[in-house]
Amino acid sequence: MSMNFNFFMNDVVSQAREEMVNAGYQELKSPEEVDEALSQKGTTLVMVNSVCGCAGGIARPAALHSIHFDKRPDHLVTVFAGQDKDATAKAREYFEGYPPSSPSFALLKDGKIVTMVERHEIEGHDPVQVINKLQQAFEQHCEEV
Repeated sequence: MSMNFNFFMNDVVSQAREEMVNAGYQELKSPEEVDEALSQKGTTLVMVNSVCGCAGGIARPAALHSIHFDKRPDHLVTVFAGQDKDATAKAREYFEGYPPSSPSFALLKDGKIVTMVERHEIEGHDPVQVINKLQQAFEQHCEEV
């Protein structure tokens, strides 16, 4: 039974990773990759991915659809909570003033956090509400593409 569960979880994780990469997000798997990506000039959206239902049903669809907007972040990246633990911990160091939360979205400008959409703003909401929240942040902090 536990062997089947591990295969199932590996499949869920693989699909969750693939979904984000196919949407145009760069996966960050090490603290070094996080530092390099989050210290870039411009705006960076970080999607903190997870295997929970609200990640698959709300956060990942919002991550995919929110970027189809007149203004959007210069860089799209993702870390995977519970999977790439060191990378996720390093990313959270950039989210000053916000407690750990997954799934979640952090918008950084020139390496500094400007806003965050936390789990409590995702769980129990529908994807369109999260998309609207992200696009409001893009409107405020990002340039037109």
